[in-house]
Amino acid sequence: MKKLFSYIVLLSLFVSCKVTQPKIHSEKPKEVDFYQDKANQFFLQHPAFQPAHLGVSVFDPASGKYLYNHQADKYFIPASNTKIFTCYAAMKNLGDSLVAFQYLKDEDNITLRFTGDPSFLHPDFDEHPAFDFLQKNAPKITIVAPKYSAEAFGNGWAWNDFDADYSPERSPMPIYGNLVYFGKKGNRITVTPKAFKDSLVIFSSTEDGKFSIARNKSENSFTVVKSNRNFNGTSIPFVVKQDMEQVMIPLLEDTLNRILSYANEVVMDNPKWENFYSQSTDSLLKLMMHRSDNFYAEQVLLMVGNQKTGIMNDAQAIDTLLKSDLKGMPHAPRWVDGSGLSRYNLMTPKDFIWVLNKMKQEQNWNRIKTIFPTGNTGTLGGLYKGYEGKIFAKTGTLSNHVALSGFLITNQGKELIFSVMVNAHQSSATVIRKQIEQFLSSIINEQ
Repeated sequence: MKKLFSYIVLLSLFVSCKVTQPKIHSEKPKEVDFYQDKANQFFLQHPAFQPAHLGVSVFDPASGKYLYNHQADKYFIPASNTKIFTCYAAMKNLGDSLVAFQYLKDEDNITLRFTGDPSFLHPDFDEHPAFDFLQKNAPKITIVAPKYSAEAFGNGWAWNDFDADYSPERSPMPIYGNLVYFGKKGNRITVTPKAFKDSLVIFSSTEDGKFSIARNKSENSFTVVKSNRNFNGTSIPFVVKQDMEQVMIPLLEDTLNRILSYANEVVMDNPKWENFYSQSTDSLLKLMMHRSDNFYAEQVLLMVGNQKTGIMNDAQAIDTLLKSDLKGMPHAPRWVDGSGLSRYNLMTPKDFIWVLNKMKQEQNWNRIKTIFPTGNTGTLGGLYKGYEGKIFAKTGTLSNHVALSGFLITNQGKELIFSVMVNAHQSSATVIRKQIEQFLSSIINEQ
């Protein structure tokens, strides 16, 4: 009996030992996620990104799934990525051609109501059908005050950018891009529009060609000052003034070489305004996105607002868009201007994924590819060489902030949407852009 008991005890110990033995064959190590690996390599382990605020999102519209997210739900200052929102709104609402103005015509007079069209007499365009129409068909012109309630500068714009060519003032009746163009012909300074010629004060000799031109902060007074650099031409915003009779109408009068009338309203019963079209919408949007043109973006947003609400007001336009065309974003953005000049804008990478996906669903793909810069073009110049036709994206740059959002086509034919946003970096923007380029290039190559 004792032998039997001992045998049972030994047997139970043997079984127990077998159960607790480690497995002989270990599990195959889990393969490192491709996107996480590339994010580690180019972002997360790179010293330039250590102190920065980084957001990344990669989305596959075919499957409707995110392939990678890193702080994609966090808010970032998007800089000129904001123009993606503006571009979407314009593509959806402005039609094939821009409305230069609305008009009423009789035998002796044409009554005009401007719509904020930024292409009017802008040097970007060789042909100006709206101006030609006025020159040929208008013995008398009456300009009616448009429905406009926007400020000259956007909410949160830097005050010391008042004389920078990238931030002209907004207006209901833009002309010449709301810029004065100063050139040099021999020792003579050229001024366009010529109406500003008398506003130029020369305090220094221009014979050696080393000078610059500065503008008074609050007045259209331009001064030539001595400089260590050769003058090769410059563009400076002019002060628009709220009253159109102070600057804008005199400018048009000078260009048309005729006196114009101005009225606050048209006394008529239900006037049937006709639209006069200027440039194709996409030609302007392409310039806006390729050059990251702030003026075009701001005016386009006002035009969208005028189309949707009957008034040119940026805040009202944005509010209406967020409640209609852009309703349903993953995170409610703080959107305050059309260009992204304002640091008050706050958006998430997933917001940009959502808008870009919506754009791709609603718009012709060839249209998108034409409007967005591709590799080594526009603001992507010098970047993504050899990836022409593989990336279509909008840059965003403010001091210490870099962003890039758009579309990728991999070598395997996958069409992906991405957004990379970097805030508060202390490195150079060039370093940040190069790392983003390597990350996205690796996705295109999938290696």
